[in-house]
Amino acid sequence: MTVTRLNILRTTSLCCFNTTKPISSNPLSLLFNTQFAFTPPNVSIRQPKRGFRAGIVAMAAPGHGSANKSEEEWQAILSPEQFRILRQKGTEYAGSGEYDKFFEEGVYSCAGCETPLYKSTTKFNSGCGWPAFFEGLPGAINRHPDPDGRRIEITCAACGGHLGHVFKGEGFPTPTNERHCVNSISLKFAPVNS
Repeated sequence: MTVTRLNILRTTSLCCFNTTKPISSNPLSLLFNTQFAFTPPNVSIRQPKRGFRAGIVAMAAPGHGSANKSEEEWQAILSPEQFRILRQKGTEYAGSGEYDKFFEEGVYSCAGCETPLYKSTTKFNSGCGWPAFFEGLPGAINRHPDPDGRRIEITCAACGGHLGHVFKGEGFPTPTNERHCVNSISLKFAPVNS
């Protein structure tokens, strides 16, 4: 499969029917459009609590380079540390990543294939030493049990790159009661106005 561009769809509720409409303008600016503003109940997060009532679905469209590359191709385009973490399922040291305590407004994409994964409005300070998000963009992240069954690995749905792990029921004041613990090096940040 090759990837050309990202299609972002907005799903809205119309009576009892759901409709899906393509967004034709800059999709990143619409992720933070205040016409869709809401504040999730009982959430204490350091950044602005802006979101939207409609859902966003991240989908890879064919054509802009291949997300299914050979390991040799990945090695040629990723730094050695990115390759170790994204392709060999490594982990960066706690507190060493550039996005751990970073709270700017924008979108976090996969460092391997640039598929959008998380909105900054879902990021929170968990104190764990890695960037923490309470949910990813729908369809952007796959979950797989680790071989030992103790943790759930999260990977980029488009390229299979290792992101980190998801933990449930830790009691953080988030709408999902989940913590996506993500390696900073697996992410690439784009400000909302880029």
